Amino acid sequence: MNFTFDTVPHIIFETGAAARLGEIVKERMKRPCVVTDKGVIAAGLIDGALQSLKTAGLDYYLFDAVEADPPARVVRGAIDEARKNKCDGVIGFGGGSSMDTAKVIACLINSPQSLEEIYGMDMVKDERAPLVLLPTTAGTGSEVTNISVITSDDDQKMGVLARQLYADIAVLDAALTLSMPRHVTNATGIDAMVHAIEGYTSKLKKNPVSDALAKEALRLLSSNIVSACDEPDNIEARENMLLGAMLAGQAFANAPVAAVHALAYPLGVHFHVPHGLANSLMLAPVLRFNASVAAPLYAELGDVIGANDTGDFETRSEAFVAKMTEICAATGVTNKLSDVGVSHNVLPKLAEDAAKIERLMKNNPRPVTEADCLALYTEVL
Repeated sequence: MNFTFDTVPHIIFETGAAARLGEIVKERMKRPCVVTDKGVIAAGLIDGALQSLKTAGLDYYLFDAVEADPPARVVRGAIDEARKNKCDGVIGFGGGSSMDTAKVIACLINSPQSLEEIYGMDMVKDERAPLVLLPTTAGTGSEVTNISVITSDDDQKMGVLARQLYADIAVLDAALTLSMPRHVTNATGIDAMVHAIEGYTSKLKKNPVSDALAKEALRLLSSNIVSACDEPDNIEARENMLLGAMLAGQAFANAPVAAVHALAYPLGVHFHVPHGLANSLMLAPVLRFNASVAAPLYAELGDVIGANDTGDFETRSEAFVAKMTEICAATGVTNKLSDVGVSHNVLPKLAEDAAKIERLMKNNPRPVTEADCLALYTEVL
């Protein structure tokens, strides 16, 4: 059995850790570029962290113009600002979009490469600047992945995958997630469960380490997501969700995601559906589609989430899909494409775009055609 497994070398999981960010990063950078969005600023989530940077004597530059599904123009602008302000390190503070933007800034701030030149796998040529990531949602797992997804100038989801995108330090502070509203908690939590499920069933690179992480991630997430939605101040549930999201991130960074994500991306591009919500919308139909091939693996995951554990693989697989559907419904998440503005006449274009995302589709346990994509979208219209 041959496999490789990579992850972030240093992880700090500590409620309240953001308030000592300056102490954590001061040996690595003196003029950090802090990358976030205006929502994080408005919510006051970053105040303690910024104060700690000042206390540590760090003269930071704040870039707070990150947009969802980071557009290439915004990322290029952020790189230019970081260079102008002579930043020597990068701190990503926020959801997946802020962390994805921060990763690319760290890779290009001291490099002659353009953004377009690093799209793809292992295209980053130079060593990056020091990089520290702090998630404010329990979902993307971006703090421990080597992946950044950027929306190109022609509205395509472009992946940057390289070892340089692994941060030096991931700081996980569950207190930062307490203010997440229900619609963000449920969508990002389901996103994390998708990472765990797709990592566990990934066709090409699943391995014993990613499998173990994916199963524990799904156990934590499935057993805490409803509590986190119903009791937003339940710090134990929030910690378990954050830990689960991180473990799922470690899993799928090594055993890549598949059809759910491929189908989700066009929803973000064409309708600006948040990534987590797009994944949650496409999860159930893809599970049903894959079940004929992935039944043994789904049966194993059913044991993890407390689905019916008796009968043959097919019976247990059906129980797993039913239980996942039940958990998602209990969070109150939207489950129809029409609820997010998608109409029937655009489904062929969505299907065409999804089918082209070969880097993800090739990981799916069952081959997916463009016609299959159309049927899957239609199922949840």
